[in-house]
Amino acid sequence: MHYTPPPRDPKAPPIRINLLSDTQTRPTPGMREAMARAEVGDEQIGDDPTVNALCERVADLLGKEAAVFMPSGTMCNVAATLVHCRPGDEILAHETAHIIAREGGAHAALGGFQIMPLPGADGKFAPETLRRALHPRSRYQPPQAVVSVEQTANIGGGTIWTKADLDEVVEIAKANGLATHMDGARLLNACVATGISAREMAKGWDSAWIDFSKGLGAPIGGVLAGSSAFIDEVWRWKQRLGGSMRQAGICAAACIYALDHNVDRLADDHANARALARGLSQIAGVEVQEPESNLVFFKPDGAGVSADAMVAALRRYDVLLTTMDGRIRACTHLDVTAAMIEETVAAVREIVRGA
Repeated sequence: MHYTPPPRDPKAPPIRINLLSDTQTRPTPGMREAMARAEVGDEQIGDDPTVNALCERVADLLGKEAAVFMPSGTMCNVAATLVHCRPGDEILAHETAHIIAREGGAHAALGGFQIMPLPGADGKFAPETLRRALHPRSRYQPPQAVVSVEQTANIGGGTIWTKADLDEVVEIAKANGLATHMDGARLLNACVATGISAREMAKGWDSAWIDFSKGLGAPIGGVLAGSSAFIDEVWRWKQRLGGSMRQAGICAAACIYALDHNVDRLADDHANARALARGLSQIAGVEVQEPESNLVFFKPDGAGVSADAMVAALRRYDVLLTTMDGRIRACTHLDVTAAMIEETVAAVREIVRGA
């Protein structure tokens, strides 16, 4: 059965304020120019100089021996677990982690792995929760192979794992013979928010990756890093999954441009998220989770408007958001200005007033 997306309502107004996701960013003129100038080759055989330069740069950024360019972050996660695990193995991750909630069951379908969901507030499990979830090696239970964390935690509210907790998770995993994997889809948001370098944040993790198609503003791609032996095995899975590309330097050039121009400006997205949260919290009945990065989750139920009704009403104001687990998620990014934040708050206030 093929999935057919619902048709777009031709009467719907244009989207002027797109807070749906940071994946909605468009390449800037400077990024497009860098893509047009990119030196290219055959990426599949290691002959694209721009891809190679990107991988070397990300490996150094994350403090790893090697890296590989992937079409998507999901492929980074899937390929990493396919290397770390064997069929029947168990992965430990937070119950709202992307590998559980947003990857179509790929880890079970392709690798035969099961994932143990760990509870915890705001998308993060406590190190002690991980410790309690570990069990002795036994033929009656699946081998526990890898611990995965998501930095930042999307469904948790864009929350940031502390360096102390990351280090303790690594310590527990290593003491028990488990590999460690960091889903770094918004890792650089965490780095900008905390002032901790990506190298320090990923220290001790066997594999880690960063996404370029979110806040960094590139149209495609993630880069997965780890040891040279690990990346060699990832390449085999990249080939099997159809992720090998040809003249991918055009896309890699966008990623290099993003590293040069779009990292420090993530702070602007965080400031806009705080401004949005501050404005929404001043509307009676609207419950807002204080943002730690560029995601703002809120519930308007106390104002007499359901989350779905609010999203539909905001669409009539040319504002696009989404609901997620009963809350509304707003995501700031480089195409969202401070003026758009003010306009969104005003629209929510008008909708509440008319409820």
